[in-house]
Amino acid sequence: MSIHHQIDFSGKLLLIGAGQAGSILLRLFRHKPALQIIGVVDKNPEAPGLALAREAGIATSDDYHPFLAEPGLALIINVTGDSSLQEELLRSRPPGAELIGGESARFMWSILDEVTRKEVLEENISVMRREMEQRSPGDFIFGDNPKMQEIRSLIDSVAPTPVGVLIRGESGTGKEGIARLIHKKSLLAKKPLITVNCTAFSQNLIESELFGYKKGAFTGASSDRTGLLELADKGTIFLDEIGDMSLDMQAKLLRFLQSGEIRPVGSTKSRIVTVRIIAATNRDLEQAIRAGEFRQDLFYRINTFTITLPTLSERREDIPALIRHFIRRAEARVNKRVHSITPAAMSHLCAYSWPGNLRELENVIERAVVLARNNVIDIGHLPQEMQEQSPGFDFSEEKMELGLPELKNQLMERIEYEAIFRYLNESGGNVARAARQAKVSRRTFHRLLLRHKINPDDFRK
Repeated sequence: MSIHHQIDFSGKLLLIGAGQAGSILLRLFRHKPALQIIGVVDKNPEAPGLALAREAGIATSDDYHPFLAEPGLALIINVTGDSSLQEELLRSRPPGAELIGGESARFMWSILDEVTRKEVLEENISVMRREMEQRSPGDFIFGDNPKMQEIRSLIDSVAPTPVGVLIRGESGTGKEGIARLIHKKSLLAKKPLITVNCTAFSQNLIESELFGYKKGAFTGASSDRTGLLELADKGTIFLDEIGDMSLDMQAKLLRFLQSGEIRPVGSTKSRIVTVRIIAATNRDLEQAIRAGEFRQDLFYRINTFTITLPTLSERREDIPALIRHFIRRAEARVNKRVHSITPAAMSHLCAYSWPGNLRELENVIERAVVLARNNVIDIGHLPQEMQEQSPGFDFSEEKMELGLPELKNQLMERIEYEAIFRYLNESGGNVARAARQAKVSRRTFHRLLLRHKINPDDFRK
């Protein structure tokens, strides 16, 4: 019998735990018409099931409490393996809601076929343990880049306030990570943070997702649905890619920001909610306003406090620290140890332009960790386009226009930087040993580190 024929649940479902097991269940459930998944919850923002849920237009959060108020919640599945959480859910679940987890988890095997059971059994222990050992949700690498240090200060200033924040930056620069950090440092940290990818919903669907709807409001509205803004009441909602929202929806969002009032689709009653808005976009909103694609009054409303993230190519001095950070994360994810990265591989990674920013770097490092032999990452483990590029000096037309004296200065700076880089990498971050290899005094080597903004801690194994 197939998996889908074995599942006969219907109604609203809340999934708690978005690791490997949660991801498998989400794949099984999300295409079943009788099941309406109202949310996926996990405290680890990197849990694979959260990304899967966002792609499917399902609400995600690090707090399950708001979802318990959803009318008609029929089933809660807890796959975290946390016994204390299971007891808390038993006490707080709404009347009539079934809870699967703990001892009841054996029931879940009856809805999985033999192949899926084997997959979960093989991966559950090691994967779940690695997920528990991964970084805390608020972990974010700022590095030594002056712009990133300024952003750290801005976050510390705005986080404790109720002020909304607009995070701007290219795709992959870490906007969601910054949003989570702001929430974690805020007075609302114990309240829900609900993430909404505005591009994951059709323009007709996003209104009902944000504001909710009443039974019979439209075709397919078989029961009441609490909107994400109401679920985030007294907490924070993160509107990712707000620049892609339709003009009609922008007007409705503006009205909410002005009044705090929500009215579900098909309802005649309104209610007031208090929600902190953090929005993000990779679009040039000023240009979008001139093109008539974004409302100027909404821009003024959300642009109270802006944080603009630099591209990865604008913070090259942080690349070594980020590489080592992503290596540690990839080690946990693929259950494999990597002891070092060769100077040649590091030089190629540092010289690359990184159009995909942090996201691209993380994917490249995870791939390299998977391919690495003898626990060492080398050039051969990098994508082909990186292997073929020269980490040498850029003699582009733009550079040539600087003139020979400036080109010479920049070339010498580059040679000095790469030499220091290699000495530190080979010495494992030991400054005294690196200085001896470089045949300069330790004091001179320290001065060079400060000048090039290189942190020896990034090279310590």
